[in-house]
Amino acid sequence: MRDRSQRRRQTIYLLPNLLTTACLFSGFYAMVMAMSSQFTEAAVAIFVAMVLDSLDGRVARLTNTASDFGANYDSLSDMVSFGVAPALIVYVWVLKDMGKLGWFAAFIYVAGAALRLARFNTNIEVVDKRFFQGLPSPAAAALVAGFVWLITDLRETKIIDLGVSELAWVVWGLMVYAGVTMVSNVPFYSFKDANLRRSVPFIFIGLGAVFLVLISQDPPSMLFALVALYSVSGYAMYLWQKSHGRSVSLFADDERKDL
Repeated sequence: MRDRSQRRRQTIYLLPNLLTTACLFSGFYAMVMAMSSQFTEAAVAIFVAMVLDSLDGRVARLTNTASDFGANYDSLSDMVSFGVAPALIVYVWVLKDMGKLGWFAAFIYVAGAALRLARFNTNIEVVDKRFFQGLPSPAAAALVAGFVWLITDLRETKIIDLGVSELAWVVWGLMVYAGVTMVSNVPFYSFKDANLRRSVPFIFIGLGAVFLVLISQDPPSMLFALVALYSVSGYAMYLWQKSHGRSVSLFADDERKDL
């Protein structure tokens, strides 16, 4: 019995789970900021959580510290940071003024995130790792939080003079779109087949530097533009494949399933 309990304790590793905890904290912090009407800080916290979420799994694999505990903890953290937190931010920001329609859109988003994460956990062994099945929840959260950040920044700099209530239906549609797209079968490129250890031409380093400079010039606009493009890329890929008479499959060769 003692040996079994020791083995259980040994499956809980510090570094990747510490990153997951930081991701969870960022999501919690975003909700606190939203309830204090500090929407820029709330949106930025979602992007910080997104970065931390991209690191914990990679760190676990690189250090050979992956565990079932870490995988389940990561899913719970994602549900808070990319499911509940964005919905709460947008609800407090504008949807609460729409009454039942407002919380309905927020719930569609939350339910989409929960279903997306549950399906990801159950299909992880059979889905083609080059693609995500539906919009990944961090990208959906970035789409929603990025729009909040962009509009808040534009209003603070007096570039636009729209009241938040005038954007209510746009935000409502964005939430429903993100929620539905998360549970769709539309393929989104995962970038998991990119080999970061492979040598590349020097020009790619220069392009990377230019890319970072462009983002630094106007983070809200550039980040939202990138996430928005990604959030429609799956549909564009699907339609392009269908228009050329090609089947679109998200599943590995041993368990293929066309959309």
